[in-house]
Amino acid sequence: MEVADQMEILLVEDNPLDAEMTLRGLKDQNLDSHCVWVKDGQQALDYIFRKGIYSDRTNSDPRLILLDLKMPRVDGIEVLRGIKADEKTKRIPVVVMTSSQEETDIVASYDLGANSYVVKPIDFKGLMSVARQAGLYWVGVNRPAQR
Repeated sequence: MEVADQMEILLVEDNPLDAEMTLRGLKDQNLDSHCVWVKDGQQALDYIFRKGIYSDRTNSDPRLILLDLKMPRVDGIEVLRGIKADEKTKRIPVVVMTSSQEETDIVASYDLGANSYVVKPIDFKGLMSVARQAGLYWVGVNRPAQR
């Protein structure tokens, strides 16, 4: 079984253009077919904790979460706080991919347990490259702890 066949990536991104470029970058590594895209922080929490429309989700937890910070309803900091505070999800790698270069966001993300903080490049090729590299490393190279 290929690495991509057994992985799932949760993309939490409210900007459709950024999501499309991220998915294209993941496609370059054959990681896009097992990627779920949610459009805000509340959807992310519902997906991760199997609530609301995701209450009967049966697939396993994501192996990687690509998380934007600046989103409607629930921001990325709150999503990260929820993921890392729960015993069942705290080991899921979270890569913050955001346009924010604010030091307070960087510090808060790492303090809450983010595994990486990446400022999104403003050009599409750069964003695709970042997504490709993040997906390949966290899903193909990194060895997660067994739960």
